[in-house]
Amino acid sequence: MKNILHLLATDLDGTFVGDQNSLKRLLSHYETLTEPVSLAYITGRHRASVAQLIYEESLPTPDFLITDVGTVIYAGPHFEEDEEWKKKMSKEWHPEQILKTAENIPGLTCQDLPNKRRVSFYSEGSRPAKVLQKALLKNGIPHNFIFSSNRDVDILPKGGGKGEALKFLIKKYADKEADILVAGDSGNDLDMLQAGYPAVIVSNARPELAAITGSEKLFRASYPYAEGILEAWQHFYGNKERL
Repeated sequence: MKNILHLLATDLDGTFVGDQNSLKRLLSHYETLTEPVSLAYITGRHRASVAQLIYEESLPTPDFLITDVGTVIYAGPHFEEDEEWKKKMSKEWHPEQILKTAENIPGLTCQDLPNKRRVSFYSEGSRPAKVLQKALLKNGIPHNFIFSSNRDVDILPKGGGKGEALKFLIKKYADKEADILVAGDSGNDLDMLQAGYPAVIVSNARPELAAITGSEKLFRASYPYAEGILEAWQHFYGNKERL
């Protein structure tokens, strides 16, 4: 049922998480609103890693969880995996072919993950990542390639990513007139920051986001972490809240 009227869809590390005092101010502001703000955590972490971070940082339990760089969506009171999205992410997905393509490329270290919903590597700078990307294209392996932080390589199913997962979630669960804010700080947030919703790049964002062309829906915060999210929320919705 589409009943979400307010939604913060945010990356965790370096965005929502990073300064506990500013996070408290953001959450305190949300508590003053007449309608509750639903939370969607959208992260490169896998589910167990997110659960650990929530415990360590005393984060609020989200209403939605999008993990593994947008390849898995959890919703509902028990965080059941969305089967429709799972089916979409399973189509034309060949992780073993990706791993085989990468095995002889120097400078890549495969990340140890609990599942193969994505395939990720650490790259020693951009060159090994570019070599892998060219090899995947040459071999005709369907995928979505993301390189961020000058180190992290995430290879996702075709049509996957934070932006597409967010669009799917909003279409399925949010009210058509919902107030939405998207927040991020790094390259793997790019597609969700440019998904067409009001969005904020926090001031501590990585240099790879510096060249993004601005628009009326993309706000560059003067403050870092959750303080920047609060600044953007008030920029987009402050006047509305005072009515």
